[in-house]
Amino acid sequence: MNKIKTLGELKKSGYQSKSIKDELRHNLREKIKSGQPTFEGVHGFENTVIPELERAILSRHNINLLGLRGQAKTRLARKMIELLDEYIPFVTGSEICDDPLNPISRFAKDAIAEKGDETPISWLHRSERFFEKLATPDVTVADLIGDVDPIKAANLKLSYADDRVIHFGMIPRANRSIFVINELPDLQARIQVALFNILQEGDIQIRGFKLRMPLDMQFIFTANPEDYTNRGSIVTPLKDRIGSQILTHYPETIKIARTITEQEAKLDAAQSDLVYVPSLARDLLEQISFEARESEFIDNKSGVSARLSITAFENLLSTAERRSLKSGLDKTSLRLSDFMGIIPSITGKVELVYEGEQEGAAIVAQHLIGDAIHTFFPGYFPKIEKLEKQGEKTPYSDILEWFFTESGFELQDDCSDEEYKTILDGIAPLDILVKKYQPQLKKEDSYFMKEFILWGLVEYKKLSKDRLSEGYQFKDLYGSYISKL
Repeated sequence: MNKIKTLGELKKSGYQSKSIKDELRHNLREKIKSGQPTFEGVHGFENTVIPELERAILSRHNINLLGLRGQAKTRLARKMIELLDEYIPFVTGSEICDDPLNPISRFAKDAIAEKGDETPISWLHRSERFFEKLATPDVTVADLIGDVDPIKAANLKLSYADDRVIHFGMIPRANRSIFVINELPDLQARIQVALFNILQEGDIQIRGFKLRMPLDMQFIFTANPEDYTNRGSIVTPLKDRIGSQILTHYPETIKIARTITEQEAKLDAAQSDLVYVPSLARDLLEQISFEARESEFIDNKSGVSARLSITAFENLLSTAERRSLKSGLDKTSLRLSDFMGIIPSITGKVELVYEGEQEGAAIVAQHLIGDAIHTFFPGYFPKIEKLEKQGEKTPYSDILEWFFTESGFELQDDCSDEEYKTILDGIAPLDILVKKYQPQLKKEDSYFMKEFILWGLVEYKKLSKDRLSEGYQFKDLYGSYISKL
């Protein structure tokens, strides 16, 4: 079909024009009927957001995706390109990609009137039918709708009363395409008003020119609920013209969160081959974001983006990679102490409340890592009771006795894998505890699990952990207290 070059050939082929909303609706219907996935690569929305989005497309609605930062709003909008026809014809040379069978611009109408069936046509691929604009306070009506171009008027020797002096803005140029306006509340109210007629009646006004141009477009808006109160709002008449408002959300389970992180993290093959990551480490990393969304130090209205986990995972592997490169190793396994390397990924992605500011961003990040360990610990080992009877034997008594007798140990950040294993193997009760409560544990995960026990005992106030200049010191809680005195 895309080899057709003239209007006459297009008419003979039996090509039928359809609006972009009908095009999306038709292709979505075909996908649903054939059981094909509609928004591949977007996880966790299968039973919530995606069905609502499909209903909006079937209803031919303009759509507002409302959700906190990092909830795949823009990803969903970009995925809609896959529901467009592969190619569509347009009048060659048209600024607004006029449909040859239904032209709306003066240029296209004049070309067809002059050349008839010999009017040349070109074909537009669906990848070129996506336009995106970030709403910022400096956006003008001229940027979006258009303005009079004095240079064009001078070059063509036209009067300002001639509509050919108009320079079209982004929206008319996106005719027959998907147009996304991100962070809609940031758009000034007077600019939002300029969208009213485009959404409802289809006509545009530029410097006194009233152009009846029924633009054929699919609008997608994205907005953050926080913006409604902090920076601006969507004016009510504009909201009234948007057919469907769909609420997005964060991943609801660790499994979904892991899938997203593993899909989005930018890792090369060398890094993935060099660093072995235990499954528990991946789960702990995701739990940090879940803890952040519930933390008293973090403003939960601003949200905690899924990008936190993605960049933290990249930093986590880079921490282990750097350590192994310094030691001259070809292969290493992730350590729990490597999690301190992800703090820069956390501090820039959370909005702290007053109490959090008082603590400091880095301290809050350390709290989140500790909270994740605290939450996971009872799922792997017996629960540590806050109060225990004096002299009562617990699963952790032998470990605590070892620390009381041996006065603890130091774990250097850059110690070699052999030194690391030797230190942990030296605490015999750790090995006994792991074999008893995690008998199915893979051998390569055993050292991470041993370190996990130590960090868990610290979080449950059974051991102390102090940061040294180049590592951590684990000590008996009572001994640590005495040394501080």
